[in-house]
Amino acid sequence: MIVSIIGAGRMARGLATRALSGGHTVRLIDRSHKKAADLADELRGMLLGADVHASDAIGVEDADVVVLALPYPAGRDVVADYGTALTGSVLVDICNPVDFSTLDSLVVPPGTSAAEQIAAEAAPGAPVVKAFNTTLASTLVSGQTMGRPLDVLIAGDEPEAKLTVAELASSGGMRPLDMGPLRRARELEGLGLLHISVQEPLGLNWSSAIKILP
Repeated sequence: MIVSIIGAGRMARGLATRALSGGHTVRLIDRSHKKAADLADELRGMLLGADVHASDAIGVEDADVVVLALPYPAGRDVVADYGTALTGSVLVDICNPVDFSTLDSLVVPPGTSAAEQIAAEAAPGAPVVKAFNTTLASTLVSGQTMGRPLDVLIAGDEPEAKLTVAELASSGGMRPLDMGPLRRARELEGLGLLHISVQEPLGLNWSSAIKILP
């Protein structure tokens, strides 16, 4: 698959590492082309033969998956700006719309989610899937914690789009789990907030994972 990642921060680094480990092509897009290029250089140094390059906005046009590795509400705004250029791609929203001044609440209105807001802005033919928001950047680099593969909790309204994201996760050594329709993103974003908020009190050092065990 061609996986275009918008953003070049820590989550983008982790997700790109997993996608490249799965044998996919990665394009990195950022307002700072240098930041995207530096990350691409770093990844090629880490992973022999990695097919990763910095790109500009045109890098989304034939992508199978476009990952919005952006904070809320930047992902929503980017989707509105890109418009029909995203048609034919699966859009993956990974954000947690957290009030980072308090780490105590979400900033989306009750009864909705960042993912649903993004879906409302997306062009026809660009289905939105919520995923990776309950995984931490540091654990994505290896795709596991304490010897167990990361669980990737997925929500979306289009089955084929969810299967595409599940393939991306599993090819990178993680375990995808279907959580249901896109409205379940509300609960996933709440779970993401909880995971973030307990890092300091529990001394987890941003190395923990949410795991569903049978």
